[in-house]
Amino acid sequence: MSRPRQTVPLAPDECWNLLRGVSLGRVVFTMRALPAIRPVDHCIDGQTIVIRSHLGRAIAGQAPGDGAVVCYEADDIDPLRHTGWSVIVTGMARTVTDPATVTRYQRALQPWAAGAGDQVIAIEPETITGMRLVA
Repeated sequence: MSRPRQTVPLAPDECWNLLRGVSLGRVVFTMRALPAIRPVDHCIDGQTIVIRSHLGRAIAGQAPGDGAVVCYEADDIDPLRHTGWSVIVTGMARTVTDPATVTRYQRALQPWAAGAGDQVIAIEPETITGMRLVA
């Protein structure tokens, strides 16, 4: 039997660097009063996480300018060694409406599934935490 893995907290700067190194994560939001989670691709712009989704209103609020609290999680875990890292961001998600900004983000984010990305959503973090699993 293998030894339990130790968790090492990550500093915010290290969390941002790890997020910049991967392109896929999961957004957690509320849909019809129930928790929902969807895999999405992302890019990092400064300290904003940008995603594309066809669920823009469900994730970011019903009207332009509205926002919704979401969590975003990305990780890189070795399934054999059970080591790696995980970063969780909690913040406000809003639909991006400026046409030039939408176009710029759409070029940076190629949807990984057909029909997965007609709306661009920016997540402004309130908190960012992470941990590394080490042997």
